[in-house]
Amino acid sequence: MRVTKIEKEILSKYKTIAVVGASPDPQRHSNAVMAYLIGTGYKVIPINPTVESVLGRKTYPDLPSVPEKIEVVDVFRASDKLMPTVDEAIAVGAKVLWLQEGVINEEAAEKARQAGLIVIMDKCLAKAHAAFTGAKH
Repeated sequence: MRVTKIEKEILSKYKTIAVVGASPDPQRHSNAVMAYLIGTGYKVIPINPTVESVLGRKTYPDLPSVPEKIEVVDVFRASDKLMPTVDEAIAVGAKVLWLQEGVINEEAAEKARQAGLIVIMDKCLAKAHAAFTGAKH
């Protein structure tokens, strides 16, 4: 996997990641990505209104409920359900909107860019980190 200069900068600079759509199910990709990111030293905050915790971390129902600064919003949501997450990412002052593999919505991405966020679309954050650092994902 090719990791762009801006992706390398994101992976090096930002350390607090909110995972929107975090699942407690170990069979789900969001769970594996969260576990990987935690294991590589990132502060990971799960966002899921239906469960109390994921991987031993307290979940929050939405981004505005998180009591600390979020730098990267990593999204595991259906492409057509992105706009509320984009609005929340803008509202909380996130720096990066990272849309996982298969999550593609040009309108949502453009809205985030217009608000000053860096947008990475259709790419796995954990795979990008592993490719950048040589770690095993």
